[in-house]
Amino acid sequence: QLQLVESGGGLVEFGGSLRLSCAASGFTLDYYAITWFRQAPGKEREGVSCINSSDGITDYADSVKGRFTISRDNAKNTVYLQMNSLKPEDTAVYYCAAQLYYCSGYVQTRYEYDYWGQGTQVTVSS
Repeated sequence: QLQLVESGGGLVEFGGSLRLSCAASGFTLDYYAITWFRQAPGKEREGVSCINSSDGITDYADSVKGRFTISRDNAKNTVYLQMNSLKPEDTAVYYCAAQLYYCSGYVQTRYEYDYWGQGTQVTVSS
């Protein structure tokens, strides 16, 4: 089965850290850019960070710059999102999505991404 599986979410205190994982099953991530999105209750889904497939270029939303770091380990077929200095406003369901080769600026049109994960909940207490 071809799918992305997120893990690593949980409950953390203000200022704490979590590392999310996005693992591919049934296909290789080598040729895919991976974008992390998040959706908080009552809010629209927003792009958080993205990493290209091969050149390692990354991008971050202004709200997470300097706190979050995206990385990939193609040998493990996994992309990570290291989240430090977490704030209550980071509370959301986090999703990863895969598209061929390059990030596209968090576009969310229907067919932009080939695969989506099921999401992992991140809750930051104040």
